[in-house]
Amino acid sequence: MLSFETICSPQERREIVPEPTMNEAGILPTWRAAFLARCPRCGEGRLFARPVSLALAPQCGTCRLDFGFADPGDGPAVFAILILGCVLMIGVLVAEFRFGMPIWGHLMLWSVVTPILALGLLRLLKAGLVALQYRHQAEEQRFGQK
Repeated sequence: MLSFETICSPQERREIVPEPTMNEAGILPTWRAAFLARCPRCGEGRLFARPVSLALAPQCGTCRLDFGFADPGDGPAVFAILILGCVLMIGVLVAEFRFGMPIWGHLMLWSVVTPILALGLLRLLKAGLVALQYRHQAEEQRFGQK
């Protein structure tokens, strides 16, 4: 059976499947910009104002892209609630029925784990939504203007 590896040499594979860097339009791949929380245009500047913050920076420190176009709204929060709720419920049920954890153990464990996971997931989802908005040039509708 023929496969990609038997047809192409390593050099040809590198030419066919490029490294995940900027694409032809000069846009960083969406998933990479989201995971690194970097500017969706240059991939260098920070997307958030501070390292442990959900507030967007006013602009990219490298390419000066204004992040005013980005309005993720409640989208990241809705997905974070749904994802985190499922993950935490599975964790609570496993801790309760597999290990017989007492109620004070649940309170101590989940009161620490929940905010940490929520902040990380919200940052990831917000960065992903901002990168998608930039990639697809999504912005508010302006009636009567072109």
